[in-house]
Amino acid sequence: MDDAPMANLHPEFFIRLYFSESGMMGPGKASLLEGIERTGSISAAGRELGMSYKRAWMLVEAMNAMFREPLVSSTRGGPGGGGAALTEAGEQVLALFRQIEATAVAANAAPLAELKGLLTDMPERK
Repeated sequence: MDDAPMANLHPEFFIRLYFSESGMMGPGKASLLEGIERTGSISAAGRELGMSYKRAWMLVEAMNAMFREPLVSSTRGGPGGGGAALTEAGEQVLALFRQIEATAVAANAAPLAELKGLLTDMPERK
């Protein structure tokens, strides 16, 4: 599953790209990559998103296997501590995903606003 807390999403619109039956990229994986870039840690990035350590690692492994080059490089913990960082490919994939997302949101702003105007008044979250 590729879900992130709603605070990290555009609630009215999000993009999930399907490359194959098992290969997809969505806002959760993008948020995880951003968290790794910010914290230097897969586990810390996962915690920020409310993900278990195992889930965060599984998503990183899936992304690393999905692309020709790994998106995340990591070193094991120990006396000097471990860590993780986005590779050049990871930075490129993240930037391209966010570019696709921003372009889609901008291109659909008017129809989304019109559609939202047709909704009944609803509590913010159900």
